[in-house]
Amino acid sequence: MILVPVKILANAKQRLAGVLDQFSRTELAHAMLQDVLEALAQSSADEVSLVTSDPFALELAGQHHFAIIRDDSNLSETAAIEMATRDCESRGIQTTLVIPGDIPLIEPADVRAIYQAAPASGTVLVPAADQRGSNAVLRRPAALFPLRFGNDSFMPHLTAAISTHKTCVVLSLPRIALDIDTPEDLQQLVNAEGSKKSQLLARKLGFPEAAAVKP
Repeated sequence: MILVPVKILANAKQRLAGVLDQFSRTELAHAMLQDVLEALAQSSADEVSLVTSDPFALELAGQHHFAIIRDDSNLSETAAIEMATRDCESRGIQTTLVIPGDIPLIEPADVRAIYQAAPASGTVLVPAADQRGSNAVLRRPAALFPLRFGNDSFMPHLTAAISTHKTCVVLSLPRIALDIDTPEDLQQLVNAEGSKKSQLLARKLGFPEAAAVKP
């Protein structure tokens, strides 16, 4: 099961407050989530469940015929995935892959690569570009170890995965490695090749491609 945790997007991306107002930040969060869900739908790698109570996310789930695991508490990504993992475990689901909604460059091939690298029992970790965050985590069995998300989640997840004494694969996937939290991340998104919804929106909001601003 692919789990996509989505908090209420009306308050999304506070770290971009210095360059975008809240309306624009929410609009960007919507576009990024659309990009991620389109890639997941095209990958056909596994079933997808959105862990959320956000109205826009619920609407997108319906459009893609994805399942919903209601997260009415909206406390944190960690709490949402803990609850969703229990739900999966209770239904006999053996594998969970957590994919965040703010890695808009993800492609179907990246999702398939994670499943192809997955051991029969163990973990696949895809770190963020700065090696601090965890931008994708596959666990098999589904509740192999607890997940704790945040700015410095990669090393704790790696330590936890190794402590299970099962195979742990660390996979470098550059498109998944870019999560959008800071103005610098946003500029990287704009400069990256492609025309995803989030890229087009960011350019429209005033983040020009680097080539366009060269003298």
